[in-house]
Amino acid sequence: MNLMPKLVAAKLMLILLSVVTAFHISVLIGVVPYTIVWAGKLKSLEEMYVFESISIIINLFLGAVILQRFRFLRPMVKDGVLDFILWLFVLLFSLNTIGNLFSKSTIELILGITLTLVSALLCWVMVRKEE
Repeated sequence: MNLMPKLVAAKLMLILLSVVTAFHISVLIGVVPYTIVWAGKLKSLEEMYVFESISIIINLFLGAVILQRFRFLRPMVKDGVLDFILWLFVLLFSLNTIGNLFSKSTIELILGITLTLVSALLCWVMVRKEE
C-alpha cells in the first residue's frame, strides 16, 4: 500500500529543508541565540559559525540531491548514486533522532526529534522500492 507518493514526500522535504535552512541562517546571523541549538554545547561564536555553516551546506546538498532525483534539476549523477545518498540521509536522520533524545533543551528535544524523525521518514519514502 502506497500511503504517500514519492513526489509528495520530495516536495514536503524540500519545504522542510527550506524552513530548517532559514532557521540555521537566523542562528548564524544572530536572530536566534546559538545557545539553544546543538544541545546547548557550543562554547563560542566561532564554533557556532562552523557548525551552522556545515548544517546549511548539508541541507543545501540534500536539497540538490532531491531536486536532481525528482528531475526539478538536471541530474549530474545517476539515480543509483542519488538513491544511495538518500539512504545515507535516512540513516543520518535516524541516528540524529536518537541523539536528540539526550538533548538538555526541551525545545530541541521536542522539535529536534520531530524534525529528524519526519525527515528520516520522508527520505525513506523517497528512496524505498515500490511493491
